Amino acid sequence: MKGQKTGFFLDQRENRKRVGELAEGADVLNAFSFSGGFSLYAARGGAKSVTDVDISEHALKAAARNFALNKEDLRVAACEHRMEQADAFQWIEDAPASSFDLVIVDPPSLAKREAERGRAIQAYGKLNANAIRLLREGGVLVAASCSAHVSEEEFYGAVRNAAQRSGRSFEEIETREHALDHDATFPEAQYLKCVYVRFE
Repeated sequence: MKGQKTGFFLDQRENRKRVGELAEGADVLNAFSFSGGFSLYAARGGAKSVTDVDISEHALKAAARNFALNKEDLRVAACEHRMEQADAFQWIEDAPASSFDLVIVDPPSLAKREAERGRAIQAYGKLNANAIRLLREGGVLVAASCSAHVSEEEFYGAVRNAAQRSGRSFEEIETREHALDHDATFPEAQYLKCVYVRFE
């Protein structure tokens, strides 16, 4: 009744599953965490801790409730769940370096109109550069975009440029799009983009 759309973005299903596979023993940051979907999958995957950052108190309360509903899972119960109500852009910029093993950056659309495309590409670059700084050696960045006006080439280019500017060795693990049952039959519907990058 109060949240965004369904309250759970089903198009990220496969990416949440993949995060769960990468989370074993990790300290995880979920920026723009919303109702904690990525966080819960990370906890179920064996994460040591998960930190949710979102500007919305309502979203964080939903995440806390989702964790409480899943406490029967021993891995979820064992995972330390922290929550920070803050502007995720600023929080990532101010957080101490090398604090996390897995960082998920999945902001709301940064380009709702074509005129915002250039500014959004710059914002993705800065946001992910700051996120890379938070990764420990061997850590993985999961960077996503739901901006339909920013192409795959532009988004992945912004993340790759941020990775190169970091001065760290990195390996691009994979890129992903919508879940298989989220059929996109015209170009504008192919809005979801996600890239996984490991840093040394």
